[in-house]
Amino acid sequence: MIRTQGLTKRFAARRKRGSNERDEITAVDDLTLEVRHGEVLGFLGPNGAGKTTTVRMLCALIAPTAGEAWIAGHKLGTENAAIRASVGILTEAPGLYDKLDAVTNLSFFAKLYGVDDLAGQVRKYLQMLGLWERRDEPVARFSKGMRQKLAIARALLHEPRLLFLDEPTSGLDPEAARVVRDFIEELRGQGRTIWLCTHNLDEADRLCDRIALIQHSLIRVDTPAGLRQSLYGNTVAVHLRETRPEHLSAVQALDFVRQVSRTEQGLSVQLDDPHTHNPALIRALVAAGAEIVYVQEQEHSLEAVYFDLLAQTREEAAA
Repeated sequence: MIRTQGLTKRFAARRKRGSNERDEITAVDDLTLEVRHGEVLGFLGPNGAGKTTTVRMLCALIAPTAGEAWIAGHKLGTENAAIRASVGILTEAPGLYDKLDAVTNLSFFAKLYGVDDLAGQVRKYLQMLGLWERRDEPVARFSKGMRQKLAIARALLHEPRLLFLDEPTSGLDPEAARVVRDFIEELRGQGRTIWLCTHNLDEADRLCDRIALIQHSLIRVDTPAGLRQSLYGNTVAVHLRETRPEHLSAVQALDFVRQVSRTEQGLSVQLDDPHTHNPALIRALVAAGAEIVYVQEQEHSLEAVYFDLLAQTREEAAA
């Protein structure tokens, strides 16, 4: 559905002192990535990392400086009109016409997309997003959540199979954010491919099949579980009534244990396969005189993964 090869975007910056030449800022550097049909890809990174610039390139709104890309079967740079016609995009700023009502807003964009059943499509998405009863009101009266839902409806009028969502729940109250997330889940169930830019890491963890982390260049791409596994392995927390040196030694002697450390509650043990090895781990601790309160798999949030990967990248760059 999406394939990029060495996609790069540089912008001219301020002029160099005493020269007519300008410095260049590399917003996106050598992005090579493939997004499969029906996949939800979370595109994560700090502010200024190149996320919005990437989306603008892939939607054929700005031209890349170097590299190639194919979007929905169309080549960037030679089939730009076809790309723009085949994707839906929700920008962080909805860009609606405040003085017009919801129906007129959507009808205007449906005409631009050449939608055949204009009235039917407008009604369909206003109803799906709970806006039908407010269809005749000026958009200026809408709450931020309602405006965001209307912008999503606008992106879907022409039934694109590929959807770009840039911060779809940013600034929304919890109820409106949940409505938007539920709708994204529904779109996912329809087999649409979704490129999701978000700073909400819990949202990304819940919605995305894979995560791509970028800081101008691509840092890592994997499933949320794969990212956790690559950083932390399989870790179990063993809560003990009392932790003594012989307990630590007993665990260290097990050949399937990769790493073990003491915690306030007991031991943190990294091993190959908790399901297979936990019984042997427990037997070894009991034999060493440990009183086990309970054993549980140690969970790492996507937030922890995100910050640890960024820190790791900065350390590697500094070295």
